[in-house]
Amino acid sequence: MSFVTVEKPRPYITLITLNRPERMNAMAFDVMVPFKDALEEVSFDNETRVVIVTGAGEGFCAGADLQDPGWLDIFNGLTVPGIARRAMRILDDVIKAIHDMHQPVIGAINGPAIGGGFCLAMATDIRIASETAYFRPAGINNGLTSAELGLSYMLPRAIGTSRAFEIMLTGRDVDAEEAQRIGMLSRVVPQEQLLEECYAIAERINGFSQLGVELSKQMLWAGIDAGSLHTHMNHEGHAQLFVRMTTKNFEEAIKARKDGRAPEFKD
Repeated sequence: MSFVTVEKPRPYITLITLNRPERMNAMAFDVMVPFKDALEEVSFDNETRVVIVTGAGEGFCAGADLQDPGWLDIFNGLTVPGIARRAMRILDDVIKAIHDMHQPVIGAINGPAIGGGFCLAMATDIRIASETAYFRPAGINNGLTSAELGLSYMLPRAIGTSRAFEIMLTGRDVDAEEAQRIGMLSRVVPQEQLLEECYAIAERINGFSQLGVELSKQMLWAGIDAGSLHTHMNHEGHAQLFVRMTTKNFEEAIKARKDGRAPEFKD
């Protein structure tokens, strides 16, 4: 059985599913390593313009696998501290792989996103959730820290510092309705409509220039890290000029609008 499935349900859309529902798609290494590999492979699939990530069954991802985290050959010969460092690097690389993907990544949050699963959800570019979804920073409840896998970086930027501090320091659950209200989610839909809603967003994105979409994602994340408005505007300007001067996309958009048809961007 494959713990990660990769499908193409619609043209130019790839669906990557964490597929261990009996363990709520927990982050065991035999799930996370093929998941990272799938993300990296799909990133360079030029027939994929939008990626959707979801979980099989009733949960999105339950975080750490407390039943059996698995074993990798790279742990051989190491003591517990060394194994722990290698393990965290593997999970960190999953989060970074999502950010590094050329395509926008839509998180279809179909159920609980707990601990590392919360971090995984926040790493996606656009988040759509079912009504049964909820988010829990589990580490603080287990005597550890809720700051893991980039969550203390991503969450304050998504919802503001006060809300992020309160959620991460109390370890409480955030249901889908609240998550949408405070800006963690774009929208909440019934479970049976979740993937169709994600496909609809993906298909709208697919109507635009592939190059323009990829650069827009890159600029959005670069803006979050920008040292100043001036620096980022300069970065944006070069990206815009690159597409404008090296493609006929702009001319095609104007012509299509005059012709009353959808543009066909050739990049």
